[in-house]
Amino acid sequence: MKIQDPAQFGRVAVVMGGSSAEREVSLDSGRNVLAALKARGVDAHAIDGIPALLDALRAGHFARVFNILHGQHGGGEDGVLQGALESLHVPYTGSGVLGSALSMDKTRSKRVWQSLGLPTPKFVALPRGADVHAAARQIGFPLIVKPACEGSSVGITRVFEEKDLDAAVALAQKYPGDLLMETLIEGDELTVGILGRQVLPSIHIVPKGAFYDYNAKYIAEDTRYICPGLEGDAEAALRGLSLEAFDALGCSGWGRVDVMRDRQGRDWLLEVNTAPGMTSHSLVPKAAAVAGIDYQELCWRVLETSFREDA
Repeated sequence: MKIQDPAQFGRVAVVMGGSSAEREVSLDSGRNVLAALKARGVDAHAIDGIPALLDALRAGHFARVFNILHGQHGGGEDGVLQGALESLHVPYTGSGVLGSALSMDKTRSKRVWQSLGLPTPKFVALPRGADVHAAARQIGFPLIVKPACEGSSVGITRVFEEKDLDAAVALAQKYPGDLLMETLIEGDELTVGILGRQVLPSIHIVPKGAFYDYNAKYIAEDTRYICPGLEGDAEAALRGLSLEAFDALGCSGWGRVDVMRDRQGRDWLLEVNTAPGMTSHSLVPKAAAVAGIDYQELCWRVLETSFREDA
């Protein structure tokens, strides 16, 4: 739904922070979103975390929610917050319960894509206590070890030799839940933002270091972003695949699909983010800008996705 008058949104809670491993990124995103919405005349207010938000909603303080929490376990991106908001009949931005929960679980995301014939790297799910060396023999080196349900590249290690495997597993096990081991696709890192039904230009991420880790995402100033990341038919195919992957997980509203493109030019789906970062380093704002959508307009259009019929 296209909204012309900011008063139509009512009083908006911009929920940020929370208690996940991505708290600091969420606070940074939230401050930017809040400033942008206020600049466009929206009656927007910051709320830190889910408990404070639910208290305010039960007291009738807000008409809708702009969710810029990241991650799980209090991070607001795993379907738990979405379920609470559904039960309170409060509209909110982004994906619903199913899309949020499924996207947060990388293993189950990949199983859905596999079942539909969509390309995703070979993988093994690793419950706690699993034989990681046997899994590694099944996958083959090089491989990636990561928590199955975290974002922002936390706890991820690229493993090229068996001697480095135990340290990689120990790092990933610092985070809640199961682990995921998958084939390391060597090639280009790409990401595709989705806004409503509009697929934004892809971004080719060129980190100075070995790969696009937490530091390259949020701290380093030397990561290069090429947008659009591909040209012609290759770009069109990547955008089409990204929307297909997004829809397959039941996602809606807005999000971002992360992809690896191997040396043979094949695209491999990694994950979907249902509440992408909105910091100064973030990718969706960069792609939106190339598509002619400035940051304030982007925040406005994300907020429009809280009107579900067109989300």
